[in-house]
Amino acid sequence: MRLSQVVRSGPSQFISEAGAIKYFDEKLKVFDNPVVITGNQSFDAFLKHYQGDFRLPVYRYDGTASHENMERLAKEVQGSDCVVGIGGGRVLDTAKGTADVLNVDYVMVPTVLGTCAAYTPLSAVYHPDHTFKVVDYYEKAAFLCLVDLDLLVESPKEYFMGGIGDTLAKWYEAEAITRHVGGDLPAMVHVGLKTAKLTQEILLEDTKEALASMEQQKVSPAFGRVTEAVVAIAGTVGGFAGEYGRMAGAHAVHNGMSLVQETHSYAHGVKVAYGVLVQLMATGDREEVEKLVPFFQENQFPHQLEEFGVTMDFEEKAKKIAAFAASDDETFNLAVPGITAAEVLEAMKKVETLGMVGV
Repeated sequence: MRLSQVVRSGPSQFISEAGAIKYFDEKLKVFDNPVVITGNQSFDAFLKHYQGDFRLPVYRYDGTASHENMERLAKEVQGSDCVVGIGGGRVLDTAKGTADVLNVDYVMVPTVLGTCAAYTPLSAVYHPDHTFKVVDYYEKAAFLCLVDLDLLVESPKEYFMGGIGDTLAKWYEAEAITRHVGGDLPAMVHVGLKTAKLTQEILLEDTKEALASMEQQKVSPAFGRVTEAVVAIAGTVGGFAGEYGRMAGAHAVHNGMSLVQETHSYAHGVKVAYGVLVQLMATGDREEVEKLVPFFQENQFPHQLEEFGVTMDFEEKAKKIAAFAASDDETFNLAVPGITAAEVLEAMKKVETLGMVGV
């Protein structure tokens, strides 16, 4: 069965280099009334690297990435012909949503490396109480995605770790989903799958050096490649593969982990990365898990529940995660049709055992 296929290729312009903020004023000259939506820390990080005479109106988002905040900001900036988002995922999603309400162009300037939000024409929208609501897809892609490596190499490492983990799942989830698709895949889906594989190859090769670059706050070629994998190449996976590049088992495990208090302090993508191991074990790809565990160990990604602080009542909490991940409302069944809670739990236990023997 062929699913509907809308290709979302990405921003009109993408610039990623050290000192890229130098292009900021020049690129915005085509607009009459651009405005900035940002957060306090995000804007400070931007201004540290901005060398011009900043005169644009600046508006702060309220931290929610909610429709209510987008609507309020749209009223405040009415008359603008471009919304510039400067910040992390929720700031950028808020800016995109505000631009959509106004039906104007938008520019993305990421200040952390946690997601591909700067590249993708969609927003993860939350309720004002910060609980998840919906994903909105937009007709317009960004006019510009401006990625300054000098700024980003100084950003918090924990966000970068999360971005790497989330991006690592792109290949494993897309590959697992397409195993179960009969017939020929559309050509554009193959483009999405190839880019997903490319992200995996870059991350396995360059993550160690990229993380070292961040610790030293020095831009290296490896840091540039991993940054582009997290922000841009990852964004093309769903953009080209569509329904075939969706979240699957790894994200279902992450969502199950949200029920366990000990895991709450860990970045979304770090938990998704653990979910990759569980999904692979559930799909019978033990050899791939054995290849990945050294990568996790070398780069200090947790690969056992105990490393997430789950040391008390392990069986009970593992069962809770497995039951949620295998539920009909979750996405593990896209990787393993008909998956049961018992099978997810067994996969989790196998991952724990592999970690214990220090593979």
